[in-house]
Amino acid sequence: MSDEFAFLTALRAIATHPAAAGLADDTAVLDVAAGRLVLTSDTMVAGVHYRPHDPADSIGWKLAAVNLSDLAAKGAVPVGCLLNYALSGDAGWDRAFLAGLNQALTRFAMPLLGGDTVAMPAGAPRSLTLTAFGQAQPNVPLRTGVRPGDTLWVTGTIGGAGFGPDGNPRDLARYLRPQPRVAEGQAIAALATAMMDVSDGLLIDARRMAGASNVAIAIDLDAVPLATPSLDPLEAATAGDDYELLFTLPDGAVPPVPATRIGAASAGNGLTLTAGGAPVPLPGKLGYSHG
Repeated sequence: MSDEFAFLTALRAIATHPAAAGLADDTAVLDVAAGRLVLTSDTMVAGVHYRPHDPADSIGWKLAAVNLSDLAAKGAVPVGCLLNYALSGDAGWDRAFLAGLNQALTRFAMPLLGGDTVAMPAGAPRSLTLTAFGQAQPNVPLRTGVRPGDTLWVTGTIGGAGFGPDGNPRDLARYLRPQPRVAEGQAIAALATAMMDVSDGLLIDARRMAGASNVAIAIDLDAVPLATPSLDPLEAATAGDDYELLFTLPDGAVPPVPATRIGAASAGNGLTLTAGGAPVPLPGKLGYSHG
């Protein structure tokens, strides 16, 4: 299955939505309800976004999951996706990748509608891109919506997918197969003033939210829900790949799903930390940076 024809034949078994038209055309025609679409696209490159020895099925799952997490952060209902795939030259790897991708797309009801395939030069790292579309709800909580006085919340726990001293993820299952908070995001969206997913690290993503909204955000490290009690809060808060939802609510509002209040916004700018009621200096590295 290493050649394009064989790969596309296998892909057609996944792309069964009528809009995909059997992948027989260069475009997909999708009927959507009146309203707005939320669009997102993520690329994963071997050696950058995943370890080259990670199982191929987990990479297929994760490529779908990171896009679904972006849709979740806007409260969107998945509508469909497009796959751009660099053929690996390894039929077994391609087959396992498709199996994992299909599991995620089926689990979260996001049909594959089309895309493109390319052949890479020998020895080049694999590069995989998925573009996802979601149906927006009336309120789309952008990063820019935080207001002074809002409270800051996060779903789930933080730090589980991060790497420990042995160079391996603390929770391998969470690292390999993150669970996007699609249902939670849809429930939160109606109330949230701002929302984003925690992909690069809680601290760096919180600072991005503060910068986008031109406010100051303070986080109480004692309140951060840790994946394991033994985790150092700063270590957990700078780890990536959590794919939880970070969101703000008006003061006094209660989230409609399980979540933990970890801070608040005020007039000003930037990110500050406290622990035990005392200020904590920001670490030199807040999380993963793309450049």
